[in-house]
Amino acid sequence: MRGSEFAELKAFVAVVERESFARAAEHLGLSPSALSQTIRQLEERLGARLLNRTTRSVAPSTSGEQLYRRVAPLFREMADAVAEASAATGQMGGTLRINTLGMAARTVIAPRLGRFHRAHPDVALDIVVDDALSDIVAGRFDAGIRVGAQLEKDMVAVRLTPDVRMIAVASPDYLASRGTPQSPADLHGHACINWRLQLDGRVYRWEFKKKGKRVEVAAEGPLVTNHSDIGVAAALQGLGITYAFDREHVDEWLAQGRLVQVLADWTITRPGLFLYYSNRRHRPAALSAFIDCLLDRDLTPA
Repeated sequence: MRGSEFAELKAFVAVVERESFARAAEHLGLSPSALSQTIRQLEERLGARLLNRTTRSVAPSTSGEQLYRRVAPLFREMADAVAEASAATGQMGGTLRINTLGMAARTVIAPRLGRFHRAHPDVALDIVVDDALSDIVAGRFDAGIRVGAQLEKDMVAVRLTPDVRMIAVASPDYLASRGTPQSPADLHGHACINWRLQLDGRVYRWEFKKKGKRVEVAAEGPLVTNHSDIGVAAALQGLGITYAFDREHVDEWLAQGRLVQVLADWTITRPGLFLYYSNRRHRPAALSAFIDCLLDRDLTPA
């Protein structure tokens, strides 16, 4: 393969994966016009239209999709080979793309960003916060972070946090005016702050367990949200009772007395956070370093 043909295919893969000529051009260090010319040359050489372009988007045609499926794995294999060679010499670089839940981004990733960058300044992190459980393979991510029950199939999983308890909380003012529920059934007489599952749009049915007895409650109230921060904020402002599984996020409010836990003896446990990646690819050295950082294995013992 001539050098120009390799460059054309590399440019084509970059456009498909970034779904944008502008982003692909920036990644490749080209001007958008030069990249467009490169793609036109490839299409002319193959005699097929590879990309469907509109003013707002770009996507592969049927021929383009077929070509991408054949050549993209080859470029990934080459990138892995280069990463392995760099790791062998102690060097590490490139871009690491991570798809993560919002709470994992806030509690696990964000506090460690500075430390990771200082240790690996040539690794660029591309962190996409996504609570909709996107397919990390289709999205061309190196890894994702989810709760254990939501892991995709055929993945290598690394536990990041212990299992967590789900807790129902409300403000003291709300409980003073409306009373404290003694059982899950009492929630039908209360204002409950619900959250909507991004995976399928359903409103979550609150789950409780006590002495082997498990119940679900279709709670109702003044607010439905798909983000736990909104639910906790509403509870702090006295709108009602909310159900949270991000325990670290509400601990501060519980300690300050601004929130009070209710139905504590009906608590259930949910799987903790896991980082996962495809078992079909060699784990890049940058991803290994990122995992070590998230697990604090990179810290020098005192």
